[in-house]
Amino acid sequence: MAKTGIKNQTKPTNKNFRIVTIGGGSGQFALLSGLRKLTGIHVSAVVSMMDSGGSTGRLRDELGTLPPGDILKCILALSPHQEMARSVFQKRFKKDRRLKGHNAGNMLLTMLSRYTGSFPAGVQALAEILDVQGEILPVTIDRATLVAELTDGSRIFGESAIDMPRGHQRETIRDVYLVPHHSDAIAVYPPVLKTIDKADIIILGPGDLFTSIIPNLIVPGLKEKLASISAPIYHVVNIMTKYGETNHFQACDFIATLEGFTGRRLTGAIVNNRRPDDRLLELYRKQKSDFVDIGFTDDCCPLIVKDLLETSGDIIRHDPEKLARVIEGIIESALTG
Repeated sequence: MAKTGIKNQTKPTNKNFRIVTIGGGSGQFALLSGLRKLTGIHVSAVVSMMDSGGSTGRLRDELGTLPPGDILKCILALSPHQEMARSVFQKRFKKDRRLKGHNAGNMLLTMLSRYTGSFPAGVQALAEILDVQGEILPVTIDRATLVAELTDGSRIFGESAIDMPRGHQRETIRDVYLVPHHSDAIAVYPPVLKTIDKADIIILGPGDLFTSIIPNLIVPGLKEKLASISAPIYHVVNIMTKYGETNHFQACDFIATLEGFTGRRLTGAIVNNRRPDDRLLELYRKQKSDFVDIGFTDDCCPLIVKDLLETSGDIIRHDPEKLARVIEGIIESALTG
């Protein structure tokens, strides 16, 4: 059977291999940016709806809309016009008093959602404008607030408050849950369940564990669906820890935490093994962020350990193309195995 290809390789497959990603934020943007360059696959991005900061938080509070920020990142990541679109849709208004601080993409997505009458329809409309290759689904269309319970028993309300500036002293997160706004319950968006049923592989992350990935898994209905399917589930482990969320975590800690929230053992995890240089690590240590080592693996799921590092602009992140090559290898094994 023919295999998928990256960059200039255009070998088709006899099967449209279906990948479902679950996450949010800049981590999902990096993953999707790499997957967009693979051929012979269909990508569906399931996106957290708990963002409450910045322009996104203002639109959510002022207009009562679902938060557009993480969805917008996914739309841009899967667009063949990504560079042009980012320069336009992430441009922030400066002059008008009410528009000041908002970016153009958030405003357009919000207006499209209000005009069409639903957030998913607005997402589909913006994706159509940008020729998005794949589908982007909110994990829920019920508005809710993310709440973190800390190790001292105190609680923090709202994703932006949980994702507070590094260096601020506080206890670490023990658990997270959702509080609905105007209904008695929150439910997973039904098309998400149908998409997962058809998935050949599911990828969790990368991204902040308790504010980008787990907020999807605690939406009622999603954990149960993941526990019931046979499709393999992989996790892309973060390169650095996040103060207040994953202090001192090693790769096995990320994996064990996610297995607790998914209710099943992960098929495997993708782990970076290349350390950033000491100068950059020192910059991150000032923010109480450390490099994620592999750690103890005897009870861990199988690991795929590769150089996945990208550090341009003094920002430590996953390189989209390196990450896509690893996932390409997983796909090839699945197609030939």
